[in-house]
Amino acid sequence: MSRIVLIFVISVGFLLPAYGQEFPVKPIRIIVPFSAGASVDILARAVAQRFTEAWGQTTIVENRAAGAGGTIGSAYVAKAPADGYTLLMANNSTHNVAPHLYKSVPYDAIRDFAPVSLAAWVPLVLAVHPSLPVRDVKGLIALARSRPDQLSFSSSGTGTSLHLAGELFKTMAGIDIIHVPYKGASNAMIDLVGGQVQLSFNAIATALPFATQNRIRLLGVTTLKRSALLPELPTISEAALLGYEMPNWVGLMAPTQTPQEIINKLNAEVSRWASQNETRQKMKTLGFEVEAGSPAAFAEIVSRGYVLIGNTVKAAGIKRE
Repeated sequence: MSRIVLIFVISVGFLLPAYGQEFPVKPIRIIVPFSAGASVDILARAVAQRFTEAWGQTTIVENRAAGAGGTIGSAYVAKAPADGYTLLMANNSTHNVAPHLYKSVPYDAIRDFAPVSLAAWVPLVLAVHPSLPVRDVKGLIALARSRPDQLSFSSSGTGTSLHLAGELFKTMAGIDIIHVPYKGASNAMIDLVGGQVQLSFNAIATALPFATQNRIRLLGVTTLKRSALLPELPTISEAALLGYEMPNWVGLMAPTQTPQEIINKLNAEVSRWASQNETRQKMKTLGFEVEAGSPAAFAEIVSRGYVLIGNTVKAAGIKRE
């Protein structure tokens, strides 16, 4: 091998790993496929601030909210260059619900994205109006069985996680309760508080203020393990329906084929952000259970939710145009 060729080979060998080490060398964009102020947006801005502080490169949060369950912004990222500079703050709506709910989705939720890291869980709780003569999940199921089609549950809209949590509950409990969709989680909670509906699934942050005033009663959380936000509240799985789970996650995605060294660097920074006590406490007050993890662990969460929610949508016969 000539001296010139040898120098070239050695130089390339040094340059290749440096590509990942030098990232980022320009601003990063985190696309949020929902409106400003939504839970996904709040987490995206917190992670973006961490990236900016860690690397000295501006990280911009860009909202691309055009309805359709977040599919418009998600499709934009799926088609972006796989270089780590255009990322997606995704959630179970974009990657677990929309692919099964809508007739046509402009991306493949599994193949078109590289999972970077889970960012947080947004646990849901089952709440009932205080006038209902039940104190636990088993009592609610028994009451619903004795009154078929007489109890109703509110949600933030057809096909939302709140709706699907109720549909899965109906299927696993073998009960008939009526779904009443609203425009937004707040409206769904207001009518539960007012007694227009008897039960509802909603985010802890939305439900807790009313529960502390004894205007609603919390019966269980929809995650498989108890939530750190309300550790005294049992899961629906342990209380009555073994295996019941309606995951409600938020996490960072990149376009597929993004170099692994870049994925790892992004993941490491999200993990450092999530491990800080200040982060956990601040996010807890907003109703988020912060948790990171490896790209592989996040991929497993997405895949498991994809199957679970797909089966729930199919069983309930839910469709959106």
